Amino acid sequence: MDRKQCCVKLSVQPSRGLMDEKFIVLVQNALPGSQLTIRALHQCEDGHSWEAFGHYTADTTGTINEDPSIHGTYSGVEQMGLLWSLRPIPGSKPGLRMRKKNIQTPMEVTVSVYQGHQTEGFADLVPLSGVVVERWYMAPGVRRIPVTEGGLTATLFLPSGPGPFPGLLDLWGGGGQLVEYRAALLASHGFASMAIDYLTSKFTMKTGKMVDNQYFETAYRVLQQHPQVCGSKIAMIGLSFGTSMTLKMAIYSEVIKLSAAVCISGSHVQPVEGSVEEIMGFFQKNAGKTRFNEKNEVIWRDLLLPISTDPSLKADVGRLQCPLLLVVGEDDQNWPAQESALDIKEMMARAGNSHLLTVLSYPNAGHLIEPPYTPHARSSTFKTVEIQEKVMCLWGGQTVEHFRAQEDAWKKILVFLRENLYGGRKPTSFSHL
Repeated sequence: MDRKQCCVKLSVQPSRGLMDEKFIVLVQNALPGSQLTIRALHQCEDGHSWEAFGHYTADTTGTINEDPSIHGTYSGVEQMGLLWSLRPIPGSKPGLRMRKKNIQTPMEVTVSVYQGHQTEGFADLVPLSGVVVERWYMAPGVRRIPVTEGGLTATLFLPSGPGPFPGLLDLWGGGGQLVEYRAALLASHGFASMAIDYLTSKFTMKTGKMVDNQYFETAYRVLQQHPQVCGSKIAMIGLSFGTSMTLKMAIYSEVIKLSAAVCISGSHVQPVEGSVEEIMGFFQKNAGKTRFNEKNEVIWRDLLLPISTDPSLKADVGRLQCPLLLVVGEDDQNWPAQESALDIKEMMARAGNSHLLTVLSYPNAGHLIEPPYTPHARSSTFKTVEIQEKVMCLWGGQTVEHFRAQEDAWKKILVFLRENLYGGRKPTSFSHL
């Protein structure tokens, strides 16, 4: 190794930040024109390691700063490529998906710089320099409060400050579990956000019975009555099956009165009179439409196609009285989100409430449209609640386009929520690390 290369300096700023904040990587004191590799390494809580790397050429001053990656897991000028292009290291088991379980600790990423353009064998190489970067879902002062009131299995995240804050009910999809990271990040942006487990709740695990529709009304009441929540300003956000319940509650509940609804990668097709269990059963009846690709990955998008013309099998979005934001990945292989969005648009136009609808539709984005810089999983192992059987599920999406969709959608979701819950004001509680 050249002595000059021993003095290479690497910095990442900010070294601590929220998951959706960008950072800047700067390499200094390298040999002018030298070939270097910048690599990110992250070990998940499940023990699996993920990596991303880019190949660079130092400029005439021995610096790399917002320069294009020539090759690697990303190419071009990609400020956050070291996060969004993270992938399991070679030799990992197939079907991994990165999801933060303990959001009270940061996602730690080791960023290192290596001599030469390296693509493998990093464990045997000595880096020229390295730093540890922390990305958080919880901003300073955000409080995490487990909620068991009324039989709920939920977690409330309160922004820093006295409030009152507008509220948000956060529903995930058909895999169940209490998924907290999106709610934590939304609280970091000024929304009192309650993540709800409605498919594998303690009630369901204890009794073997699915929750009824009143479960969601209980969650709404608990959030509404919290002293630090503005009870007249509450929204719901759902992904996948979570959109089914979001639309059902927004349209048919006598208790839940929403100021806004966000539906990501979902559909309005469901038995209108159905409970959670009956909607699940309706989907299962169409299991014969399941397809498999050449890798034996499951494709479920045909289960609801063609979109029904039977009004008893579609949530009547023409009755919606609150603004609705639909987020659609046009390469969604799991659910017919694009076809559903088109039908929703037509239904609302006929009913005269299309002014309430905003559709964000992204070419080559898949099903799992998550907070920005979450690594893209085109497919992963998945265990459905109703079958309790692990399958390799095809979610869809192309990595670069999917990353761009996540980044753009997240910004627009935050703007949509601020407009409808804060009247367009930026929350004063928003805090950086």
